[in-house]
Amino acid sequence: MILKGRVWKFGDNIDTDIIIPARYLAHTDPKVLGSHCMEPIAPDFHEKVAKGDFIVGGSNFGCGSSREHAPIAILALGIPLVIARSFARIFYRNSFNKGLALLEADIVDRVKDGDQLEIDLLAGGIAGPGIDVVAKPIPPFMIELINEGGLMNYLKRRLEARA
Repeated sequence: MILKGRVWKFGDNIDTDIIIPARYLAHTDPKVLGSHCMEPIAPDFHEKVAKGDFIVGGSNFGCGSSREHAPIAILALGIPLVIARSFARIFYRNSFNKGLALLEADIVDRVKDGDQLEIDLLAGGIAGPGIDVVAKPIPPFMIELINEGGLMNYLKRRLEARA
């Protein structure tokens, strides 16, 4: 699975309250959540980002509370993938459960906003201006979760197949 898109760069310790501020957690509509994604540090992010773009972050991306709203907000903007040096454990799990792909790679200091990247999601390959690295590949069963749009869709399909 090859993905191509632009980079939106963020730093270390991007917590879930930055990804989607707590005042919007009463909303369940992904479009509403997406319209407030990264609002505290990039108020117009939702207007600039395009479907297929990527977020690149530093260490501990997604730290903070265990809200599932954070990956939903990112996905609502059409962002299929976040690349970061490291992820908070609960954000990592919530992201795959919601269908958002994550790659661990230390490229944040080697990219700038607007750089074009090409990602081989199965192999973990990341290529772009001055970058040719291999991230830790995503295990095949987790690729299935992404392809199905998250854990609930995956389970629903499996249960329907048994019926």
